[in-house]
Order: sequence, then C-alpha cells, then structure tokens
Amino acid sequence: MVKLIKKTPELATLRSQEKSKIGFVPTMGNLHAGHISLLEKALSENDTVYFSIFVNPKQFGPKDDFQKYPRTLEFDLSLIQQCESKYPGKQIIVFAPESPQEIFPLNNEQTVAVPTFNNIIEGKFRPDHFDGVSTVVYRLFEIIKPHKAYFGLKDYQQFLVIRRMVRDLALPIEIVGMPIIREDSGLALSSRNQYLTPEQKQEALVLSQSLNKIAKLIDGKKANLPKAKREIDALMMDPKWNYLEMRDAETLSEDLTNSKCLTLVAVYQLGTTRLLDNLQMEIE
Repeated sequence: MVKLIKKTPELATLRSQEKSKIGFVPTMGNLHAGHISLLEKALSENDTVYFSIFVNPKQFGPKDDFQKYPRTLEFDLSLIQQCESKYPGKQIIVFAPESPQEIFPLNNEQTVAVPTFNNIIEGKFRPDHFDGVSTVVYRLFEIIKPHKAYFGLKDYQQFLVIRRMVRDLALPIEIVGMPIIREDSGLALSSRNQYLTPEQKQEALVLSQSLNKIAKLIDGKKANLPKAKREIDALMMDPKWNYLEMRDAETLSEDLTNSKCLTLVAVYQLGTTRLLDNLQMEIE
C-alpha cells in the first residue's frame, strides 16, 4: 500500500501508531532508477518505508536555482507504486510536504552542521550546501524516527556528512550507503542528466572512464599513487573538471599515508550542469 501525506502533524500521528521496523529514503523527487534502488533495498529490510519528496531550499546556494528544480510528484508516485507492487504486504508512506513550513515551521535559522566535511571538495564549490543537507535530514529524522535510512553513494561526501552527524549526535539510526546505479555506458544516473544534450551525454563519459583509468593505475597499491597523481594533473588541464581528487574514504583527508581505503571524487561540468561521480578502492 502507498499512502501520500503532505502535512507533518498527520505524519507524526501515523508514525506514533507504527510499531513495525521503519526504513527511510529521503529524496528531492524527480526520481530515477537510482532512487528506486534505495526504495527496493529499504522494502527488503523493513516492514514500512517512509519516502520523502521535499525540495529543500536550505541546500540551494545563490547560484543554484531552487525555483527551477523539477517537481514531478505524479510521475514519482507512479514509479513508487510500480515498485510497491513487487513487495506485497509492505507499506510505503510518501511524505511530500506542501511547503518548507511543514519541515521548518518557525522558519528558524538553526543549523545542524558537520564542520569536518563541510568546507572541502564539494563544499568549496557550494558553501553552506552541506549545512542545508544535514539540517533538513536531521529534521526529517526527528519527524519520522526511522530505524534505518538509505542514501546513494553517488553523493559520497553527503553520505559521509550524514553518517558523521548521526554518530556525533548518537542518533539510533543505521545509515545504509547504496552503490551508484549507472547507465549501460557507465554514466552515473542523476536527475541532472536530463539537462544534457546527446553530445554532452557522450562527452560526460570521460568522468567514469577517467575514474576507472586512475583506479587501474593505482591497482590497490600506495606505491602507484604518484603515477595516479600525474594522470590526475594531466586530466585537470581540461577546465571542465571542477575537481578530481584522491582522498581517504573515511576521513576525506588528502594524507593517504595510513589509509586502507581511498576514494576518487570528481565533478565534470558541461555548460551549467555539474556531474558528480566517485569510486572507492582498498589500498595497501
């Protein structure tokens, strides 16, 4: 069964009556197969799944267009309904707040921040973005009180921010990271892909191809990192790269001396569309 709720008090009442195991998938809507993979995982592990669709104004910077972000609720609900039909006996509660006041009723300026990760890598390009993400996710956690919450690893830094917030605040929630879903070409699925022309979509393949090339150069060995760094420096001659970096997969530190796992994180920009991708690997 899929139930749509638009008011926080109604959701809170329903949640107070819920005794089963609760999974939660937070999204901004405009759904694709990556989002649905999170929902399927949540349905496989929980009796009831809360699925939020909320375009959060707090995570849009002055250069981001909050008003232009696609609102596709009817389409999103149809995808959720199709998914639900594969899991008889499970319940999906779709929470699609009518306005930001449903989440931030006092329109207050209180922020939940995770300084460790906020001002590096993607945070350099989008100041205050992760503050907005952690603040809205915390509020949704307060309202929904899930046992597990599911996040895609395409937004890897965001995943680390949320996981760290949960640890720092000792919230009784398990954060589950799910693998990137890709097109057959290797391009990571993203709501932003719809803005690409066919030519740009082809050009965007340089993102996943470059990450895979660097991973092969590293081959799990720290001794190969200098070689990988030279390849990164050569690629960065292309100004369409916002960044392409090797970081510790847990701390996002640039110092990989004691790292057991690293992440490659990158953004490639085509026109005004910034495409994110990443890849993790063990190293010794």
